[in-house]
Amino acid sequence: MSVTHADYRLSQLDQLEAESIHIFREVAAEFEKPVLMFSGGKDSIVMMRLAEKAFFPAKIPFPVLQVDTGYDFPEVLQTRDNWVNRLGVRLIVASVEEAIANGVVVDDGKTSRNRLQIGTLLNALEEGGFTAAFGGGRRDEEKARAKERVYSHRDEFGQWDPKNQRPELWSLYNGRLHEGEHMRIFPISNWTELDIWDYIGREDIEIPSIYFSHQRRVFERDGMLLSESDFNPLRSGETVEERTVRFRTVGDLTLTGCVESEASTIPEIIAEVAVATVTERGATRGDDRFSEAAMEDRKKEGYF
Repeated sequence: MSVTHADYRLSQLDQLEAESIHIFREVAAEFEKPVLMFSGGKDSIVMMRLAEKAFFPAKIPFPVLQVDTGYDFPEVLQTRDNWVNRLGVRLIVASVEEAIANGVVVDDGKTSRNRLQIGTLLNALEEGGFTAAFGGGRRDEEKARAKERVYSHRDEFGQWDPKNQRPELWSLYNGRLHEGEHMRIFPISNWTELDIWDYIGREDIEIPSIYFSHQRRVFERDGMLLSESDFNPLRSGETVEERTVRFRTVGDLTLTGCVESEASTIPEIIAEVAVATVTERGATRGDDRFSEAAMEDRKKEGYF
């Protein structure tokens, strides 16, 4: 049978892309001073690609902000710099080390650098006068993030109240703010880990090499494989061995585990993710294991 008319239906990936681009444009039009939180990980890189498309051929009309724990993977920082240089965006680095030195946050020797990011981030947002901050959170990652709206309101202290969120019927977003408040924006909230990898493959996006299978010296702690590092001293009974691994998510290297994997190409990673039964944060992020509500508690205080 001959086709009598064109099929204008979008694929699932095209629909997700269109929704995210719409959110970027809405925020740029509505908020006085947005900023994009950019770590150099796969989700924030997809966000950079979406922002690039949203405003092309113009440059991205807002800066990018990274909260540097001092414990970031070198491969991630290199990829971050490659993206910033290629797109010509302004990079703001909020250093946890500097925040400790300036008394913005207190390092008691027990609190992880990951948690110290909260005060560092809130201080950077306040100093920059930012009214909206794009984040790469996805609802499939973790149950606290599953509760969160696309426009996620923060009070004058940068805190989130999960019981006081604004409705978003028909994808209509309420961006009204009082003095001192700001909004966290999650353009890829409806994406899954599999969608992210499909998009990376389709767009041929540059990502850190540690997402692919490689040899690494690791040790086991709390059921996770952590990287050997000067920042990660071994505890009694722990031994280092070389394994073939890759990272599903990246962050503070003292708390971010890797998984044993032979997946060295994007199609192989997609096949691996398609049959995974645990989310990337649930499998490899030590900061989410402190308690059943660890992520929600940090988000209430002002975490990403």
